[in-house]
Amino acid sequence: MAQPCRPMSLGRQLEADTLNGNDSVRGIEGKAYAVLARAVDIRPGETRQLLAGCCGFMCVLCAYYLLRPLRDALGIAGGAGQLPWLFTATFVVMLAITPVFGAIAGRWPPARFVPLAYRFFSLNILAFSALFLLDVAPLLVARVFFVWLSVFNLFVVSVFWSVMADHFSIEQGKRLFGFIAAGGTAGALLGPALAAIASATFGIAALTIASALLLEIAVQGFRVLRRDDGRQDELIGVARHGNVRLDGSLLSGLSALLRDRYLAGIALYLLLHSFVSTVLYVEQGKIVAGAFPDTAGRTQFFAGIDLLVSVLALVTQTLLTGRLMRWLGVAAVLALLPLLGMAACAALAALPSTGMLALAQGVRRATDYALSRPARETLFTVLGRDAKYKAKNVIDTLVYRGGDAASGWLIATAAAAGIGFSAMTALMAPLTLAWVGLARWLARQQSARADGTATDNFPIGGKTDEPGKR
Repeated sequence: MAQPCRPMSLGRQLEADTLNGNDSVRGIEGKAYAVLARAVDIRPGETRQLLAGCCGFMCVLCAYYLLRPLRDALGIAGGAGQLPWLFTATFVVMLAITPVFGAIAGRWPPARFVPLAYRFFSLNILAFSALFLLDVAPLLVARVFFVWLSVFNLFVVSVFWSVMADHFSIEQGKRLFGFIAAGGTAGALLGPALAAIASATFGIAALTIASALLLEIAVQGFRVLRRDDGRQDELIGVARHGNVRLDGSLLSGLSALLRDRYLAGIALYLLLHSFVSTVLYVEQGKIVAGAFPDTAGRTQFFAGIDLLVSVLALVTQTLLTGRLMRWLGVAAVLALLPLLGMAACAALAALPSTGMLALAQGVRRATDYALSRPARETLFTVLGRDAKYKAKNVIDTLVYRGGDAASGWLIATAAAAGIGFSAMTALMAPLTLAWVGLARWLARQQSARADGTATDNFPIGGKTDEPGKR
C-alpha cells in the first residue's frame, strides 16, 4: 500500500537544493554550515537561524556589558550598605513595569512588541547619556542608573530567550542554545573591551550611543528569524504565531505561576539562584570597597572579573555546552549551579580576598552563563507561547529581582543579629541539597511534558498548547 506523501522538511529541502546546484544555498550559507558543523551539532536549514540568534545575543549582551562595570562601580558609590535599598528599588520598578509588559504583550504580537521594547530601552540609554554629559545630580543619577540597568538587563535578556524558546524546539534547544549563548559571551567579552577603549578616548557618551546601536542590530536579527519562519511555513505547511497576539489578562503570567507546579518550580530555582547571587554580591561589595578607594579602581576590577567570566564561558559554550547537555542531561547541568554556589561561598568564607573573589565569582558565573542558563532556557521549550513570553518574563524579572530585594534585607537583618558571612554559608548547606533535588525534578517534568505524559500542565489565559508542542 502506497504511503501518503508528506511535506518535505526544511532541512531535507535545503539538502536537495544543495545537491541540485542551488547557488543561493551552496554559497556563503553553505560554507558557514560546513564551518559550524565542525563545532556544533547543526542540521541543514538551521544555519541562518543559528547565526541570527548567536549574533543577536552577542549584540544584546555587548550593549549591556558596555555599561555593566560602570553600574557596579556606581552601585557602591554611597557604600555597600546602600545595596539592599537599590535591590528594593529595582524590585519596585519591576513590580510597576511587569503589568505594562503584560498589557503590551496582550495587545501586540511578538513580531511587533519585541522591536518596540528594545527601541524603548535604546531611547532610555540615550537619555542617560545626556544626564552624564550635563553632570546632573551625579549621586542620584548614579543610583537611578543602577536600578535602570538592572531592570534593562533582565528584560532584554528575558525577551531574547522568549523569542528563542518560541522559535526552536526542545530538541533544537539542547543542540543549539549553547552556541547561541556563546554569542552572548562573545558580546560580554567585546563589551568591556570596547568600554575600556571608548571611555578613555570618547567618554561615557560613546558607550551609551554604541549600546543603543547594538540593540537595534539585535532587532534586525529577530527579523531574520521571522523571515526564515515564513520560508519554513511554506515548505512544511504549518502556520506560526509570530503575528498573533498572546492570550491572557495583564497578570496571566503571574497567575500561571500560582497554578502550574512546573512554572512554580522554575521560579523557585531562580529564587534560590538569586539568594546565593545576592549573598555573594553583598560580600563582593564589602571586599572591593575595602580594597579599592575610588570608583576608577573598582570599575577596573569589576571589568577584570567580567573578562574572566566571559573567557571561561565562551570556551565552555563553544566546545562543551551542547555535548554536556546531551551526555549528562539537563538535571546534572542544572545541578552544577547550586554546587558551585556553595563552593564559592565556602571559598570566600575561608579566604575573603580580591583574588579568591575573582576566582570564585569567575567560575560560578561562567558556569551559570555557559551551562545552567542554556539548560534553564530549554525548560520553556515544552510550554505554550503565552508561558514563553508572559510567565517567563515574570519569572526572569519580577521573581528574580524580588528575590534580590528579599535576599538583600535578609542578609542585612542577619548581619544586624550578628550572623556573619561564614555562618550564612554554613546555613546554606541544606538549601543547596534542596536546590539540587529541585533541578532533578524540573528535568523529569520537562521530559514528561515533551513526551505528553505530564499531568499538571495548567493552561494560561484559558488556553494551552499540547505538551511538547513548540
